[in-house]
Amino acid sequence: QVQLVESGGGLVQAGGSLRLSCAASGSIFSIATMGWYRQAPGKQRELVAAITRSGLTNYNDVVKGRFTISRDNAKSTVYLQMNSLKPEDTAVYYCAVWFLGNWLDGVDNWGQGTQVTVSS
Repeated sequence: QVQLVESGGGLVQAGGSLRLSCAASGSIFSIATMGWYRQAPGKQRELVAAITRSGLTNYNDVVKGRFTISRDNAKSTVYLQMNSLKPEDTAVYYCAVWFLGNWLDGVDNWGQGTQVTVSS
């Protein structure tokens, strides 16, 4: 079992930046891929970005060029640097891990979520 602790959410004005962090503990040796989803009110949860252990990344088209995902394997932590934030980025952001697969597979563990609010 893996525990995920997220941090870094908050309120920011449009055009601003935030950095999310997600630290994994427990059976971390089993984690192949780490990533972030988000869910806005009334909308489905969607993949934002993900990164494999080797550094292969996948981004949602709507965040390409603005968000950067990175990973520190030694610390079992994944980061999401969010720049040029827009009001439509407002959502609860969830950390996600896959033990054997990647974003093409179902998520194995979810974080508790952290709120990101972008004001116009």
